[in-house]
Amino acid sequence: MRHARILAVTETVLIVCGLLGFLLLLPHDIGGDASKRFEALSALIWHGELIGNEYSLVGPLFATPLLLVGYWVGHEAAWTQEFNTLVFAVGVFLAWRLLRGHLPGALLRRFFLVLIAGSMFAAHVTGFNAEVFTAMGVGVGLIAVAVRTGIAWGWSAAVLGVVNTPAAALGLGLVVLRRGVETKRLRYALILLATAALILGESWLRRGSPFASGYEGNAGFRTIMPYSGLEGFSYPFALGLLSLLLSFGKGLVFYAPGLLLPVRATLRRFPLSPDVDLCRLYSWWLLFLAGLILVYSPWWAWYGGFTWGPRFLLFASLPASLALAVRLWDLTAPLWARMLTLGAWTLSCWVAVCAAAFTSAAFPDQCSRDTMAYEALCHYTPEFSALWYPLVFHQGPSWRGWVAIGYIVVVFGYLAVPLVRSIAADASGPVRAAVRGATRGWRF
Repeated sequence: MRHARILAVTETVLIVCGLLGFLLLLPHDIGGDASKRFEALSALIWHGELIGNEYSLVGPLFATPLLLVGYWVGHEAAWTQEFNTLVFAVGVFLAWRLLRGHLPGALLRRFFLVLIAGSMFAAHVTGFNAEVFTAMGVGVGLIAVAVRTGIAWGWSAAVLGVVNTPAAALGLGLVVLRRGVETKRLRYALILLATAALILGESWLRRGSPFASGYEGNAGFRTIMPYSGLEGFSYPFALGLLSLLLSFGKGLVFYAPGLLLPVRATLRRFPLSPDVDLCRLYSWWLLFLAGLILVYSPWWAWYGGFTWGPRFLLFASLPASLALAVRLWDLTAPLWARMLTLGAWTLSCWVAVCAAAFTSAAFPDQCSRDTMAYEALCHYTPEFSALWYPLVFHQGPSWRGWVAIGYIVVVFGYLAVPLVRSIAADASGPVRAAVRGATRGWRF
């Protein structure tokens, strides 16, 4: 009992240190698309003006307290750029409050440690883009629905997360359809109606028409790539799908390897409410992710633009981290599954290292030269991928980056050591038997 308590305290301290590291160590800024969100929020708060750009104001509106504090102390942008870090921390706290009592504490703490030290979130909490708010709103909202604690606010959080990123509507639609089939109730259609009403209403209010998305005429540069320079959903779906899943610079196989782990049988052991277990929540998350992949595969900027990793698919970190946490916690899986887990955990921690210490390698200068002529290098080649560029070009981190790397290494070792021990124990017998068989009859 005392040993378990020491482990619980240690893991809790690691979680808190990780969240503080997100706030204090990572280089926050408001640039790129985020600057438009900041400008729209500032114009609304200070001048009562609604700027009709292409980005939703739903998420940024929740950053109003930070904007006001920043105004009072003279650093509006400096305070507002911490918004996504706080959203992530609040999401972790709410997930803990909702899931405690339903999951073993050790499993729950591992889930949060993997989210912090083994996912893509470190690269995305540093700005003012929409993906963190959407991921945590939908992810935590569906947790609330699953545990039947505040179902109304759970669906409301999911709806707000989707309105903040209207392209995520298909993902929510798949989840709602699945839930409607599970319960045989038509009333879940009201969730989709509310989502559509809010999306269309914001467009009408800000852009003069419910069907004006702000993306009209939106396109990238014309480069050597055959489908570049086209507008809207002009990318061949199959090519976009393959790129989002398998490309070295943006592929989920490399950025969220936990998705490849077999976990459904273990997840079914944890009921969250009378008709929902952890496996069902996991399937909702995967359905939402599938909706994102289906929408963004044909989008001309499927890669997320001038950003680190698969920006539009940040939500994948939630199911991937849950799968990894389950496999790291349950050491009774077959030997091959534990070896696969060790590989996935190692790669996931490297993803976090690159996210925390090497975000400047998200888009090397070589990929933006000559009006983005060589942009595809960063999407498809391992040498220019955000995950391998620091190794190829020997890029060194700052002192803050080294501290972040040290933290990730500690968490990696803490969670990997029991797994390595179990693998070694199970593999040692067959290895000794093979050696004895191979050397039988030998003499000195």
